[in-house]
Amino acid sequence: MNPDVALETPRSRDGTSAGARRLPSTGGLADRLDRPLRDLRISVTDRCNFRCVYCMPKTVFGRDYAFLEHDELLRFEEITRLARAAAANGVEKLRLTGGEPLLRRGIEDLVAALAELRTPDGRPLEIALTTNGAALAVKAAALREAGLTRVTVSVDSLDDAVFQAMNDVRFPVARVLAGLHAAHDAGLGPIKVNMVVKRGVNDREVLPMARHFHGTPFSLRFIEYMDVGNSNGWSLDEVVPSAEIVETIDRELPLERIGAQVPGETAARWRYVDGGGEIGVISSVTNAFCGTCNRARISTEGKLFTCLFATEGHDLRALLRGGVDDDGLARAMASIWGARDDRYSEERASLTPELRTARRKPEMSYLGG
Repeated sequence: MNPDVALETPRSRDGTSAGARRLPSTGGLADRLDRPLRDLRISVTDRCNFRCVYCMPKTVFGRDYAFLEHDELLRFEEITRLARAAAANGVEKLRLTGGEPLLRRGIEDLVAALAELRTPDGRPLEIALTTNGAALAVKAAALREAGLTRVTVSVDSLDDAVFQAMNDVRFPVARVLAGLHAAHDAGLGPIKVNMVVKRGVNDREVLPMARHFHGTPFSLRFIEYMDVGNSNGWSLDEVVPSAEIVETIDRELPLERIGAQVPGETAARWRYVDGGGEIGVISSVTNAFCGTCNRARISTEGKLFTCLFATEGHDLRALLRGGVDDDGLARAMASIWGARDDRYSEERASLTPELRTARRKPEMSYLGG
């Protein structure tokens, strides 16, 4: 994105770029498919202490892998300015991701700064964080005190051998579970547990996971294995459809479908008939939800991506370091979102394996989930 072009974008009467559209019902920013901007996911580091086989396999992210230098990362004040611009454009929820966000030194300071932001009508933003849980037991209380409202923890198996094989650094699942309980004790909530299900690797762990978290304060989410990035060797044969997951659980622990809590929610929600809580399934492969997607993503080095599967982003760091003011930053963001027409997950089925492989997508560790 050319910074000069963004700064010269003409303004409409409501202060947004003239190219940005507004939804008649709410006045919120809309893309070309009338999808609002409500959720901003911010990757604060491209580094991680796990080498999960579906995200950062050692064959690619080995000792010689060139991660970003520190001065290439967005500074906390830059992240805060981007979040403020996003809030001006209708964003109500921020999610800090990575890599592993708890590896970023001083992450509590960033959370505290974001907690000071407000929507145009004066409401605080919801601040969430996704983590592998390795450092959560140590960090949970400080994060809650800083203003974090909710946390999502990745747990791909309760079987320690399977869990360690998937994270590929011999990290025990017991320490992640301890982090979950520390987060609950600190008052974070609701707390979600994410499980990426890969056939032939951890699909046999679906029912044990459901049994374990049934009747607990934690909400379990099953995620279909996705073709994010180009390093995980994704194959459709390794995807366990969400319908199969629900059927497996329902046979032992009967479920009933419930509606979404908020518009654009990624997970289809099911609750246990016996009152033991709920699960969710994220079906981005077998039942794409592009039509309601209201999420933008900021990469570790400050590029705005309008889709998890986008091939390129828009360089907002150049604007930040080039002297743009907050109004200009908000207008640039509005212009980018107004031109958005992404719907890769809906189009995936029409692409041949060769075309899917040829499409260069950013890695999950760079862009965040």
